[in-house]
Amino acid sequence: MAVEQKVIMGNHALSYGAKLSKVQVISAYPITPQTQVVELLSEMVGSGELDARFVNVESEHSALAVCIGASMAGARTFTATSAQGLALMHELLHWATGDRLPIVMGVINRAMAAPWSIWTDQNDSLSQRDTGWMQIYCESNQEVLDSVILAYKVSEKVMLPTMIILEAFVLSHTSEPVKIPDQKLVDKFLPPYENPYALTPDNPVAVGAVASPDFYMEFRYKIQEAMEQAVELIEEEGRKFEELFGRYYGLVDPFYTEDAEIVFVCAGAYSSTVKYAIKKLRERGKSVGVLRIRTFRPFPYEAVRKHLLGKKVVVLDRNISFGAGGIFFQEVKSALYGKKRTSCLGYILGLGGRDITPEDIEGIYEDVLKRRKVYEIIWWRVKK
Repeated sequence: MAVEQKVIMGNHALSYGAKLSKVQVISAYPITPQTQVVELLSEMVGSGELDARFVNVESEHSALAVCIGASMAGARTFTATSAQGLALMHELLHWATGDRLPIVMGVINRAMAAPWSIWTDQNDSLSQRDTGWMQIYCESNQEVLDSVILAYKVSEKVMLPTMIILEAFVLSHTSEPVKIPDQKLVDKFLPPYENPYALTPDNPVAVGAVASPDFYMEFRYKIQEAMEQAVELIEEEGRKFEELFGRYYGLVDPFYTEDAEIVFVCAGAYSSTVKYAIKKLRERGKSVGVLRIRTFRPFPYEAVRKHLLGKKVVVLDRNISFGAGGIFFQEVKSALYGKKRTSCLGYILGLGGRDITPEDIEGIYEDVLKRRKVYEIIWWRVKK
């Protein structure tokens, strides 16, 4: 089948991913830098190109509420947001998980206020890491589009919602060549959504009712169990996707890790910059590599250990958990805890959209070589 290629921005890659997934309900509230996602989807629905219900709402809280109701009724649903909008959804993020609804949401990483910023870092999505949503961090616009399709496939098997995450402006407003999969192939990979517990007038049931202490804990156990099942499913469906479309996406993305003494860990679009810098260092004979973490929830503990044990690990965080350090750093340390011959350093950089350059990565590499102690928080080139 012929493959169409378009030069599109990351926001529109989300839109095409939703269209190809044949979403049935889209709930929209605009917020910079997410607005173009739902704008294009509204045009697709208005023109008849996409057979879906497009619902305008008055807030991000309401946007997710519409998705929750539609998903309960058996519809495949989609929305998108950023930063303060995602924060406003916080209560309903828990409801979507607790009700076991496979909603997919595009999250365009935007730094949290105050002070106001429209530029990128990962604190908005990472601050929602305990809500039970799966989280996928994308490196390219192609990965954004493909990840939407993959997310529905995995979400609808484990009955958990997923965030597809891309960085503001770095991907959201940057145009790249993207292969648009053939609709027939997508239909072959992603069958129609069937919710066995869909609410209908013929089968009225109560959802989200009060659970006594005798039962509440079991509901939470089932969510954790589904997350654990998703680890294997993400790899399995990634391989099936590769068979049909020629592109593989798993839990992590290793780059020169096998023989590296020092491995940089990162996530998101700035991973491309890190890879470029590490490739240049390799050309100079340096024993370095990169491990890009694609799936943050569920966290890929075994995959991380496979590629990092016995190495000197340098985690680059475009985020900060105040009082604790980088969030990916904390998770990586947890995965490697108690393992011999593995040291781990964490660097904070790129907050609020500050540029991350190849020179920064080379500078961090030189800084790592000089350090004799492992530090919890190293602020890179901050103006003190």
